[in-house]
This record gives sequence, C-alpha cells and structure tokens, in this order.
Amino acid sequence: MATQRLLFQKPTLRVRTIPAYTKLSFHVQTDSHSPHSLSSPPNCDSNHGLRTLQTQEEPTSSTPSVSHSFLVEKIFFSLKQGNTNSLRNYLFRLNPLVIIEVLCRCRENLQLGQKFVDLIVLNCPNFKHTSQSLSAMAHVLVRSRRLSDAQSLILRMVRKSGVSRGEIVESLVSVCDNLGWNSLVFDLLIRTYVQARKLREGSEAFRVLRSKGFCVSINACNSLLGGLVKVGWFDLAWEVYGEVVKSGIDLNVYTLNIMVNALCKDQKIDNVKSFLLKIEEKGVFPDIVTSNTPINAYCREGLLDEAFEVMNSMPGKGLKPGLFTYNAIINGLCKKGKYARAKEVLDEMLCNGLSPDTATYNTLLVEICRKDNIMEAEEIFNEMLCCGVIPDLVSFSSIIGVFMRNGHLGQALVHFRNMKKAGLVPDNVIYTILIDGYCRNGIMSEALKMRDEMLEQGCAMDVVTYNTILNGLCREKMLADADGLFNEMVERGVFPDFSTFTTLIHGYCKDGNMNKSLNLFETITQRNLKPDIVTYNTLIDGFCKVGEMEKAEEFHISYGILINGFCSLGHVSEAFRLWDEMVEEGIKPSLVTCNTVIRGYCRSCNASKADEFLSKMLSKGVAPDSITYNTLINGYVREENMDKAFVLINKMEKQGLFPDVITYNVILNGFCRQDRMKEAELILRKMIEKGVNPDRYKYTSLINGHVSQDNLKEAFRFHDEMLQRGFVPDDKF
Repeated sequence: MATQRLLFQKPTLRVRTIPAYTKLSFHVQTDSHSPHSLSSPPNCDSNHGLRTLQTQEEPTSSTPSVSHSFLVEKIFFSLKQGNTNSLRNYLFRLNPLVIIEVLCRCRENLQLGQKFVDLIVLNCPNFKHTSQSLSAMAHVLVRSRRLSDAQSLILRMVRKSGVSRGEIVESLVSVCDNLGWNSLVFDLLIRTYVQARKLREGSEAFRVLRSKGFCVSINACNSLLGGLVKVGWFDLAWEVYGEVVKSGIDLNVYTLNIMVNALCKDQKIDNVKSFLLKIEEKGVFPDIVTSNTPINAYCREGLLDEAFEVMNSMPGKGLKPGLFTYNAIINGLCKKGKYARAKEVLDEMLCNGLSPDTATYNTLLVEICRKDNIMEAEEIFNEMLCCGVIPDLVSFSSIIGVFMRNGHLGQALVHFRNMKKAGLVPDNVIYTILIDGYCRNGIMSEALKMRDEMLEQGCAMDVVTYNTILNGLCREKMLADADGLFNEMVERGVFPDFSTFTTLIHGYCKDGNMNKSLNLFETITQRNLKPDIVTYNTLIDGFCKVGEMEKAEEFHISYGILINGFCSLGHVSEAFRLWDEMVEEGIKPSLVTCNTVIRGYCRSCNASKADEFLSKMLSKGVAPDSITYNTLINGYVREENMDKAFVLINKMEKQGLFPDVITYNVILNGFCRQDRMKEAELILRKMIEKGVNPDRYKYTSLINGHVSQDNLKEAFRFHDEMLQRGFVPDDKF
C-alpha cells in the first residue's frame, strides 16, 4: 500500500533555463563527426539533465517526488530487462514528465529509448502529450536516424492548437542537453512546416531559431525559400534569404537558383544579372539551371532576343545549353508563330548532339497543326517516330485534330487506332476531337457512336463535349435530340455555359421556334451571362423571319447598349463596327447611340474621327443636338485644336443650337492657354449675347491669360468687371 501511495503522488521538477552555451553563432553542421557538431555540446555536465529539465505543465519544486522517481526507475529497469508485461502495466500511470525523464535515463542507450518511444506510440495513441514530451521523443528518433518517424511527432507539435512557434522551438531546445544534441531536429522542424504548407509559421520559427543563436542547414533553408517562392510570397522569401545571409550559413547553387526563380516569377528578370554578381562574390557560381530559368521566363514573355542572348552567353561561363534550354527556346518561338525559326533551332540542337524528347516534338506539332499544315504535321510526326521518340496523348490529339478539322476522317482514324495499339488510352479530349470532326461533316450517327464508346471507356463528358454534339445536332436540325441531350447534360450535373445556350438559341431560331429561343435567352440573363452581339443578331434575324417585327425592334436597343459598352472601354473601332452592322441591317441608329460613338472617339483623343462620324450621322438622317456638338467641341479643345472648335460653335449656332456653360468655359480657357486673348474675349461677349452668364471661372481664365502676356491693363479691366458682376476674385494671379 505504501508503494501504491508513493506511485500516485504528484511528481514535481524544478524549471530550468537554457544554458549560455546553447546560443551558437557558428555554422551548424549536420555531420556528427564535424568539429562543430551539436551531438555533444561544450561544458555539458552529464549529471545536470534530470535536475534541470523544464516542462510546461508540471508545478515546480526543488526535487522530484519519491513516487515520481520510483516510477521512472521501475520503467527504466523493465526496459533494460525487456519485461514488456510490466511496461504495459505502467503505461496508464504515465504523464509527460515521466516520459521525458525515462528518455533522459536512456540517453546512453538509444536502443532502449527507441523501444520506449515505440511502446508509447503503439499503445497510447490518444495520450495527451506536451510539446516537451513530443520534443523528447523526436530527439531520440532523430539521434537514431529515424527521421520520418521523428517528423510525424514534430508534425503533431506543429498542428497543436494554442502553441506558438517560440514555444515549439523552446521545447526542442530545452531537452537537447538532456537527450543528446543533434541539429537535425531543427532542420526537421523547418522542413515539417514547409511540407505542412505552413510557410509563414516556418519563417517565424526560422527567425526564432536565429534570435536564439541557432542555425539550420542550408538544405532546410532552401526548402523554406523554395516553398515561399512556389506560392508566390516573394517579399517574405527575400526577408528569409536576408536572414540566411546574415546568419553566415554557406549558400549553395540551389539557393542561387531558387532566388533567380523568385526574380523571374516576380517579373523582376532585369535584376537577375546584378543578383548573380553579388552572389558570385560569396563564392557561389551559376549552373545550367541558373541560365535556363531566365531563358524560360524571357520566352514566356515573348522576349526572344533576350532569351537568345542568355543562351549564347552560356559557353562563355563554361555551360552548355541542354535539352531544357532548347525546349524553352523552341516553345517561345512557336508561341510567337515563328515555326520556321523553331525548326532551325531543332536542327542546331541535333547538330550539338542533343536528342529531342516528346516535349520538343509536341511543341512543333501543336504549332504546325494550329496552322492546319497537314503535310508538315505528318512530317514532324514521322520524324518523331524515326528518332525513337514515343508520341503521347498530346502528340496524337494534335495529329488527329488537324486531320479531322480538314475532313480527312480516314487518316485521323488510322492514327486513333495506332494510338490504342501503342497502349495509350484515349481521354475525353481526343474523343471530343473525333466527335467534333464527325459533327463538322454532318455525320451525326458516327459522332454519337464515338460518344457511346467514350462513355464505355469510362471517360466523362464535360461541357465542351456536350456543346460539340449540341452544335452538330442543331446544324442538322435534330432539335428534339438536342433538347434531350441538353436535359441529360443538366441531369448529369454538367453546368451549361454561354456557348451551350447560344448554340441552342441559334438552332431554334433557324427552325422558327422563337418561343423556345426567347426562353433560353431569358435563362441566360437570369444566370448573369452577358449575351453578345451574335446572340442579339440571331434573335433579331429569327423574329424578322417569322414576321414578328415588334419583337425584333425590342432587340435593336441592344445595339445601343453594346456600343455604349465598347465606347466606355475605349474600344471605339468595335463600337463603330456595330454601328455599321446596325445600319446594314436597316436599323436606324438613335441619336443617343450616335452621341455615344462621338464621345468614344473624343475620349480616345480622336476628334477628327468624331467629326467624320458626325458627317456620316447626318447622311443617315440623324440630326445632331447640342450634346453632339458640345462633346465634339470639348474633344477638339482637349487636342488644342481651337480653330476647329470655334468653327463648330458657329456651325452649331446656325442650326439653332447653343453651347452650354461648360463648353464655353472649356473653349474660352483653351484660347487663354494659347494666348489668343482676342478670341477668348470674343467667346465671352458671344455667350453674354446668348444670355449665358459668365461665371468666376471664365473671368479668372481671362485675367490669368492677360497676366501671362504682361497685359496688366486688360487684366485689371476684367478684374473690375468681375467685381461689378458680384464675383470675389482670389487675387492670386
């Protein structure tokens, strides 16, 4: 009974502080045989561990209780004896502090420590660990080189709610001198944060380690930097890089390549040269990856001259362009439509003894098939086979696609069969290409057979496949089948898109079923899909064909909406194209629509085009109003073409229209800016004659204009006139 009472008494330990020797300023090595290894810290008292161990949860006392020490001794003795049954009996009495102390007793016998850790992990999956107990177990596993098992324990610490990065670092540090020192545990902590996608927390843990004087290996630093760059957190990556440099850790070429990639991804490629010069001063020199990264970035941006410049500079640095280098250049050239030059680069690549791969040929094949050059596409495909390069799904989809689009269905099917013989399984892209080819040629029975084969092979139909078949059915006026397919599409959970609805609207309009078309149009607007001009034209044409002119007229308004939209975006040429289309269809444009086009031209600083449009507008019987002229006058004034603006005022007055106050202000100020004070004063008198009262702004413009010409007499005359009209000048001229 006395023994049982002792076992259940509350254990206590005194809180320790981290000794000064644990604050390291030197480079941490991961090799245990290194002179700077942390496996045996300097000035470590082997008897110091149990007396000074820190825990998070236990109350403090000067010495452990007798029951606590007795339990630790019993567990340690059973471990040494290999008495598994006794050990299991003690498991329910465990607490985090007991776990730590047992592991400390096993410091000189790693095999016993591992055995105890395995026993806990296997038999106590729901044990409530503290950060210290997990840290102690992780240290034992790291020293035993069981890094994967150690990482799973560190991951539990990382995911533990309510525990800060500082507390985690502190718990790992606090048990180091009692369990045997190994810096790998800090590397593992950083890597765990990266793999758990907790990159901000990993950066913070890295800073905490730095603040305590600890360093991690350059490989762990690279892992953190690479993770940050991958997710696009470039600013944080540079902050961590700065900390790495300050800590004195030796950088390597992987660090260099990660940061070059950061510059390229952040569109700061012009800074790569200066960065390379700085890092070369640290004794780190570029490799082929360093050159490939900016080459790839330049090619993505279409800056091919710069890409070639980097590639041509490689031999001078002792580097030879490789497969990735040439593939990036070929890809860049093909994206710019420079297929012939890309072929030359392929020949150069072959001359240099490099073997193209599937990606090389696919890039060329995709580009030449896009241009529908069947002969060249076949030549590239055959060359690929002759060189022993195995085509993949991209290769076959390109060559099958070019044949199907150009009506060579037989040759397309030959390649399709060869693909299956080669052991490649067709995907929904290839099936959709074949279906599209049959639909284009009006062979709907074959298209539907291919659809059935696709489903039998376990390929799911997506919205593109459905739209392709719907388009074919509507072309062939198989609207009942199209309606059934549409319903099937919805039932299968494939959401119709804009193309789905416009295809069906076009099909029903051609068939004269305007009620169905209108219902589909309403569905488009309900789903916040914006109809384009083609949709409107289809509906207008459909209503006209069935003689419902009033309905057709309702959709004419849409031209004005679309023209206004294009003008607002500055796409005046598109707006003007719609205006022409509108007129060709016999629709008389409204004055509002015409004013919109004029405003669009003037906003684009093209008042002369707006003036031309005014003449066209008049020829179509649309009479301009004061808004038309005021907009055009403002456009000319903005371009400082005051003579044209003045002509328009006279033209406007002849038609019984008058400028508004804003227009008078703008044109008067325009003349003043050009020091044409006589014309400015003429405008002032003209507006007074027309009953438009000048405001303070007009007088200020006139006064400032005369002052700029050193004509103070006239300036004071207008100053006095301004006072007589009750305006208070600011006297800052």
